[in-house]
Amino acid sequence: MASWKQLEVHTEDQTPHKWSVPLSEDMFKRFFAPGSPIVHKIFGDGSLFSPLLFGKYFDPSDAFPLWEFESDVFLSNLRSSGKTSIDWFQTDDAYVLKADLSGVENNTLQFFVENGKIMEISGQWKPKGDQSKTKDWRSGNWWEHGYVRRLELPGDADWKDTEAYVSNDMIVEVRIPKSSLDSDNPPAPGKGILAKNSDRL
Repeated sequence: MASWKQLEVHTEDQTPHKWSVPLSEDMFKRFFAPGSPIVHKIFGDGSLFSPLLFGKYFDPSDAFPLWEFESDVFLSNLRSSGKTSIDWFQTDDAYVLKADLSGVENNTLQFFVENGKIMEISGQWKPKGDQSKTKDWRSGNWWEHGYVRRLELPGDADWKDTEAYVSNDMIVEVRIPKSSLDSDNPPAPGKGILAKNSDRL
């Protein structure tokens, strides 16, 4: 049975020029083709961090309005071929994202909410070493060291109460309450609304 750990969702991040270098499609192809198995795992078909997750190329460092679309429609081809284990949906009281991040080191996984409008999930797959202690890896060619997925939050999202959990087998669940409903008892990870949809992954 999976055990869950709650991760901190940061709201203050003063990193200058973060995600200022875009990952173009040509650059991604040159980076991905000779990539290591870990690169293919993190950026490959069906991954939350893949630029091709949504059926056409989209830089994951650009914010995407995820909850404006139905996952059943966007991921139908990947699901039919068994290439993805991601789901997102909304209930009466929350927006939910669930993803299998096996292959990702959970000690580098971070969650940020930027200006109450964008949720960012990021981490490092390759340490930078000592070559640039003064420059954050997110300020340059970030894909050479880490990964990111930035998502636009819906207008009624109560982002201050965003909760993120990771299981011991690297299943991530993010729950963002809707501001129109006052709930003092959100369901625990793996239960309630999440359990009802667990068979969708």
